[in-house]
Amino acid sequence: MSMNALDSWHQLLATQDAKGLQTLIAENAVFHSPVVHTPQIGRTLTTLYLSAAFKVFYNDTFRYVREVVGPTDAILEFEVEIDGIKVNGVDMMKWNTDGQIVDFKVMLRPLKAVNLIHQKMAAMLEAFAKRSAD
Repeated sequence: MSMNALDSWHQLLATQDAKGLQTLIAENAVFHSPVVHTPQIGRTLTTLYLSAAFKVFYNDTFRYVREVVGPTDAILEFEVEIDGIKVNGVDMMKWNTDGQIVDFKVMLRPLKAVNLIHQKMAAMLEAFAKRSAD
């Protein structure tokens, strides 16, 4: 992933374009959730979790406050307020030579925020599952 791909990540967030994740996420990507014990493996699951996160996290208060970028990875610290709770977290991503994300890890604080996100992500994933079943 070049800086252009990192720019693509930022563009996807700005437009909430979950469909764009299909090209940005590698087929064998692994997603590490702050509230799910086991890693979620594959493009489909990674895209599902990130699509839900777009809906839960990305409101008018979301902003990245720090970025540490290396040749094959980035750590992006963010802040957001959800339901009156200030959430602080980190998106950690690694990419391959094809410019696709192969590993995405989200870390959150404080505990009150983790509990809130757990509740909201579960509801969002359940809603996605219901729509897929219909």
